[in-house]
Amino acid sequence: MQSHHLAVYTFNQFIAPYQSDAVKGFRDAEPGAFAEMERANGFIARSGYEGEEGPMSWGPQVFPKCWENSNGDGWAPSTLSVWETIEALMAATYHGHHGDAYRQGSKWHLARPGVPEYVLWWIPAGHQPDWTEAVSRFEDLMDNGPNVRAFSFKKAFAPDGQTVKPDAARVKAIARENGALADIA
Repeated sequence: MQSHHLAVYTFNQFIAPYQSDAVKGFRDAEPGAFAEMERANGFIARSGYEGEEGPMSWGPQVFPKCWENSNGDGWAPSTLSVWETIEALMAATYHGHHGDAYRQGSKWHLARPGVPEYVLWWIPAGHQPDWTEAVSRFEDLMDNGPNVRAFSFKKAFAPDGQTVKPDAARVKAIARENGALADIA
């Protein structure tokens, strides 16, 4: 059994309110992307959102200090999930239905120089991070750059604090396995 799992928090801001036509493509892609991610190899769990169907929320949802309610709807796209490995997360992020949506992100999200789109950090196996912990890690990455507490795919760390480079061949193999799972579903 693994002693650590990888937590990931994603955050962005929409170009318009969530219910607007400008982000309809995001709304249309979201259910399929969530379903595919949840079936992906290496996926452990994800937080839901208070008051919505689906998984339970891992505490009250909060947003980072860089968030501006510029659309007036009090909402920003963010996720919190746990994975077995960095390669499993990369395979699910950059391939399949989610990968297709990810490549269209600039249609729906504001460009925010100096604000990361996500943060990664290691947690003890069995630990369930909450939204406050996730935002703290995100702000650490935003304020201090990649470090053992808060990092990215480009500059990643192992649970022991050593820098690591994700195994690209393993990412591709997992993506192929996930594609086979999607064909079955």
